[in-house]
Amino acid sequence: MAMPIEITHSISTKSRQKSKESPLEAIKKLKQIEGDHSIAVGLSGGVDSSLTAALLVAAGWKVEGITLWLMQGQGSCCSDGLVDAAGICEQLGIPHHVIDSRETFQKEIVQKLVSGYQEGITPSPCSRCNRSVKFSEMIKWAESECNINRIATGHYARIKYKENPSDFDFLPKSNQQRHKLLRGLDQNKDQSYFLYDLSQEVLGKIVFPLGELTKADTRDEALKYGLRTANKPESQDLCLSEHYGSMKAFLDNYLPSRKGEIILKDGTILGEHDGIEHFTIGQRKGLGIAWKVPLHVIKIDAAMNQVVVGPRNEAGKGSCIVGEINWVSISAPTNSIEVEVQLRYRSLPVLAELIPLEPTGKDIKNKRPSRCLLKFKEEQFSITPGQAAVFYSKEFVLGGGLIVKE
Repeated sequence: MAMPIEITHSISTKSRQKSKESPLEAIKKLKQIEGDHSIAVGLSGGVDSSLTAALLVAAGWKVEGITLWLMQGQGSCCSDGLVDAAGICEQLGIPHHVIDSRETFQKEIVQKLVSGYQEGITPSPCSRCNRSVKFSEMIKWAESECNINRIATGHYARIKYKENPSDFDFLPKSNQQRHKLLRGLDQNKDQSYFLYDLSQEVLGKIVFPLGELTKADTRDEALKYGLRTANKPESQDLCLSEHYGSMKAFLDNYLPSRKGEIILKDGTILGEHDGIEHFTIGQRKGLGIAWKVPLHVIKIDAAMNQVVVGPRNEAGKGSCIVGEINWVSISAPTNSIEVEVQLRYRSLPVLAELIPLEPTGKDIKNKRPSRCLLKFKEEQFSITPGQAAVFYSKEFVLGGGLIVKE
């Protein structure tokens, strides 16, 4: 019997649209945060992080700007971003520091991303990067170099700190003294999906000034401040794609071409591919084959070096297993619960029953033992191993993990 956690997605969406605040209200809230008002702001060189720094300066905080150097060359996280971030700091009259994180990024993101594609999964690097690189590197630097224990970024998400609990009645009492991660109020920019993997310790040190603003608010306010990044185009791709020109070019740089078969489930050979890493579950375009009906990728078999395709009705699933779960707003449940699940960043949440599972030896070895079975209320198309499945209740991020390959 599932223990229900109330789900009201349509209501919560409506409330987000009605309750967005003005930049002046955001500044007022920043002034009301208790404790030392010294903070390090992660600056990528984009408009969101630029306005984040500007609002904190306007609220009277002592701000240090920091930019992570992740790669050399063009890209929002690299050379162009470094120049714009330095320019913003000069405009605001705050120090700017560059942290050389290339070695950490190569080890934690690039190498593990390449390994994942070799295994036939489609990794989701952004949430891992937030936990293992961006937030950890910024916090470590701020504490060791400036004795600062708070950082801010331009993410569209919100945090309710355990010191100020409110509206937690739907959660068990044992979970009310936890920091809560919430969706951003702008449903079109909400980035909580990428933040599910942050720990309680890290959440307690983060400030998200843009959490209750819309992207339009951010652009307008950046123009009012005269920020050099106010009209800078928004990045649409992963930083790796920008750096190499495309994700295919990035993978080709690390993985040699390895030809294999494209087949139907019954083994019928339809064509040839030049590497399983160039395919993802659900993909329809770019398969390089012709058939009497549209075909989608329904399985990637790394052991056989095969891409299995089929009609759309063969790509649906009623359940999946999620591993390496990080529980955010609640502790790990011991009984089944009802949740909303977001299976990709731009997908709509869907209803599912979450059933806790016993950890495997591999889970325990990786120190991320929490696993679950998700049973969807309706069959889902394109469930992709390696992608993040994030669990919500109302606007709260309960937790999330990675979809496990069968």
